[in-house]
Amino acid sequence: MKKIFTILMALALMPAMTVFAQSKDKAMFKPYKPGYYQNVIMKDVHAFQQKEHPKVVKKQFLMDQSGMDLPNKIADYKDHTYWHTPTISQGNTGTCWCFSTTSFMESEEHRLYKKDVKLSEMYTVYWEYVEKAKGFVASRGTSRFSEGSEANAVTRDYKKYGIVPRSVYNGMLPGEKFYSHDLMMKEMKTYLQNVKKTNAWNEKEVVATIKSILNHYMTAPPTSFTYDGKQYTPKSFLKDYLKLNMNDYVDVLSYEQQPFWKQVEYQVPDNWWHSKAYYNVPLNVYMKIMNHAIESGYTMAIGGDVSEPGFSHTTNTALIPDYDIPAAYINDNSRQFRFSNHTTTDDHGMHMIGYMKDKNGQMWYLIKDSSSGSRDVNPKSPEFGYYFFSTPYVKLKMMDFMVHKDMLKKYMKKFQK
Repeated sequence: MKKIFTILMALALMPAMTVFAQSKDKAMFKPYKPGYYQNVIMKDVHAFQQKEHPKVVKKQFLMDQSGMDLPNKIADYKDHTYWHTPTISQGNTGTCWCFSTTSFMESEEHRLYKKDVKLSEMYTVYWEYVEKAKGFVASRGTSRFSEGSEANAVTRDYKKYGIVPRSVYNGMLPGEKFYSHDLMMKEMKTYLQNVKKTNAWNEKEVVATIKSILNHYMTAPPTSFTYDGKQYTPKSFLKDYLKLNMNDYVDVLSYEQQPFWKQVEYQVPDNWWHSKAYYNVPLNVYMKIMNHAIESGYTMAIGGDVSEPGFSHTTNTALIPDYDIPAAYINDNSRQFRFSNHTTTDDHGMHMIGYMKDKNGQMWYLIKDSSSGSRDVNPKSPEFGYYFFSTPYVKLKMMDFMVHKDMLKKYMKKFQK
């Protein structure tokens, strides 16, 4: 009788067991192998700063992507790759938000006016630090002062300070090969904490001191310059040469903690000025806008989480393993669940520049990147500085993107004012 009962119980549980026994993806603990960041960027930074180069030993829990047939070659995307400037390293800085959005603006300049121009990332970074210092004073020390920011900080800073070509200002000291803002940030933060401690809330003096620190580490940005034989200021270069209208760019967001079909605040630390300009839409609409844009020849500055087991610096491919969540189960709830419990974070900005469809019809996205992780492949390979994102990864982990407002035209009536 006991044996019969056991068999019946096993049969009763079989459907449930079948449901949960669906994982086919594998994982592994892989010893950390120093890559481009440790072996190239930080080695050069420590040499420039005359510091000892430390060794890093740790293990990582990663998806095993070996043996997979992955569309992780630039050639796979050749039919739908849009114009962009070559990848540039952000070095040892947290300025991906600016590198990705600057690259996006360069592609927009080419798409709209057929001009090929390389713009300065560090010009915008310089003035963003100034804006953060002002925010620190205005908030009496409660505003966040860090290296991170968001894509729409670029459009805000362009409006206020203009922009210059990279050939005019690269924000590097003589002999510097890679950007590194660690010493500069330490000095600025120490100063601002002293301002807070002593209640020395004089904005003019604070900004002047912050600028002097920035000038020491980055050099002072130009107030006028010559480009293509003509004289410009940063503002006139934006207005008369680039002719890009910063009001034409919108940020699209998808999360449930704010109402859909409204412009809302993206509630992350790097949105330090609490911008409420994000158009919040359901996930299915979010993907429709993104796919329509990339299939129509528009690129996007995108942001989200790249700290995942399925995010490989060996294959440069971003996947969601089914032991995390099967692709069919990714929806608004699973996306919000991970954002709410902080397993999805807003930790990196990139530039989406192309796409392809695999033999099953699934979209894959070509991503231009400024971080060191995309540079662990052979420096001479076409894939150096690029990632390849699967649709499930984008749906679950990419939280927002900036695109030209034309891509939101059909949805504008649904947003409540």
